[in-house]
Amino acid sequence: MCIHQLNLLAASNNLPITNFLGKQHPIEAHHLSSICDIMEKAMVNGDTCIIRCILVVFQVVFKFFFSPQTERNRDIVRRSGLLLWQLLMAPRDQICSEIQKEVCLAISSGLNILYPGEAEINNLLKLVLTEGERNSGLSQLRDVILTNLAEQLQNNRFGSEDDDHYRLNDELLHYILKIVVRESCVLITKCQTVSKDDFQRLLSTVPAASSCLRYLMAVQNHLLSNTILIKPDENDDSDSSLQGETLKVQELKTSILSLATQILTGCDEVLEMLQQVTTALINSDISDREQRLKGLEQITKATMLGHLLPVLLTSLMHPNLQTLTMADALMPQLVQLVLYTSQTALLLKTQSPVFSELNSSPSGASEQKGKILPDERMLEEKEEPGFLTGLKIPAPWAAGKTVETVHPVRDNYKFKETVHIPGARCLYLRFDNRCSSQYDYDKLVIYAGPNTNSRKVAEYGGNTLGYGSRSVLGTGWPKDLVKVEGDTVTFSFEMRSGREHNTPDKAMWGFACTVRAQESSEDVSGGLPFLVDLALGLSVLACSMLRILYNGPEITKDEETCQELLRSKLLQRCQWQVEANGVISPALTPSPSPLPLTIDEDREFTYPSDVLVPPVGHYFDLPRIRLPPGIMIKLREISGRARPQFRPSIK
Repeated sequence: MCIHQLNLLAASNNLPITNFLGKQHPIEAHHLSSICDIMEKAMVNGDTCIIRCILVVFQVVFKFFFSPQTERNRDIVRRSGLLLWQLLMAPRDQICSEIQKEVCLAISSGLNILYPGEAEINNLLKLVLTEGERNSGLSQLRDVILTNLAEQLQNNRFGSEDDDHYRLNDELLHYILKIVVRESCVLITKCQTVSKDDFQRLLSTVPAASSCLRYLMAVQNHLLSNTILIKPDENDDSDSSLQGETLKVQELKTSILSLATQILTGCDEVLEMLQQVTTALINSDISDREQRLKGLEQITKATMLGHLLPVLLTSLMHPNLQTLTMADALMPQLVQLVLYTSQTALLLKTQSPVFSELNSSPSGASEQKGKILPDERMLEEKEEPGFLTGLKIPAPWAAGKTVETVHPVRDNYKFKETVHIPGARCLYLRFDNRCSSQYDYDKLVIYAGPNTNSRKVAEYGGNTLGYGSRSVLGTGWPKDLVKVEGDTVTFSFEMRSGREHNTPDKAMWGFACTVRAQESSEDVSGGLPFLVDLALGLSVLACSMLRILYNGPEITKDEETCQELLRSKLLQRCQWQVEANGVISPALTPSPSPLPLTIDEDREFTYPSDVLVPPVGHYFDLPRIRLPPGIMIKLREISGRARPQFRPSIK
């Protein structure tokens, strides 16, 4: 137990004992061999106490005191690994769960020692990910390893040399994602299949995340944090630094695109299962059907829909990730997810009319009316205006914005702040009843506008507590709402007097005011249902990606430089053709249409309708284009050729 406690203390990087253990000399090979001998004898005798102690010793030795640099050490490491693996794969009736847990911790602590190569670690992880469902020991080892890797990724969120070690390859991530999708579908299915008591116990366990889901969350947060939150070093403007940062950003974006594609594909499968379970519950005769439908949304938050998708949607709205590549790759999946979430949200929203209809129906027809056929449900969905009908969208400004000074105010204190609520016709100000200042000229001035040059609304100052001026400006600090026309209000407060020795803090409290766009605050604590919120988020992201697709590629620097040339009527008269290799070049064949001999630069030119008709008969010469005199002068200056002089002939 003492060794186990030592190992737990050593796991913390902030304690002095960690540095102390890290500076100790490595253990010699014969000592580790003796530990293996003790383990073998304990396994033969079935001494669980000694086995458990040796397992904890293995954890400490692998973490701090051993380095397999020699061939003899590697042989002992292989021996230790075989002993641990023998314990891990032992039948459940021969090994208790506590020993199995210690075995998993020992293997996880010595992961880089027992499996020194990347290929060996990947093979181990592939084994525990593919066979974990069939063996409890492998399943527990998988959870321990992934939990450890997730914690390391969280600790190294903003990049380190160990990123490649903690971030698994795409194949292993695919296996983990398959497990997460299966776990999410099983969790949602339990809402329909388990008993009433088991369903209540299930509600009490969410939103706990599995180890596989925690690792995916850590990988997603790690990639998004490095792409969005890290800014380039402004002090280092060298070409090599900029090139390195560009390559790193591109690699991160590629990793995010790959991960986002897999996550959205998994969410599509989970949402399909959610829609099936929702429909089945509505059509079922379960006594606690209403409670299960209400709890279904809470259970959904514990799946990858609640832990992964909202963070991903919010991050994809960042300008760093609003790219044409992202939009082109993710748009089909986003559209499918919008359909699934909106349809399922509509099903859950219409559950109340379903139940009221059931309660009012006669007993003889209750069974027929209780079930909704798919065609009838689709008709009801078409008749329903939408899943947002009747829902109140929370307004971020409904809770109001609080503007206040420090408490108490100090000598020579100045305060100025402007509050702007877009779309508001007027603003309502409610002051704290503790507002006070030492003298009435230590006052607050309110302006109906963005600065102090705007129209003055009111001014307040002083106190009625018997200190300082012992009076207040006008009628004193307002007790009722103060109405300010417009959507902007500016507060300006200045402490002009010096604090007197007998003035208490309450007489120099300053002011605090809440600004709202309506007279009474709305109830903003409830928010939207989870699936409705998810559908709105997906819709906003899909619209944003659609805008990127519509706008197309960004204008390059070369195109910006050649804007004047591209707008020239001279180039607009050219007929362009696409070569076999995809290169665009001017067509060598003259225009077959009889065009006017000159083109006026001041008028907009339009092609005749038959400009692309194959030529018939002889070809027509391209017309001469008359350029403005200013352009001709510049062309002559660049070419160095003077304007030809026409001299009258003398006969």
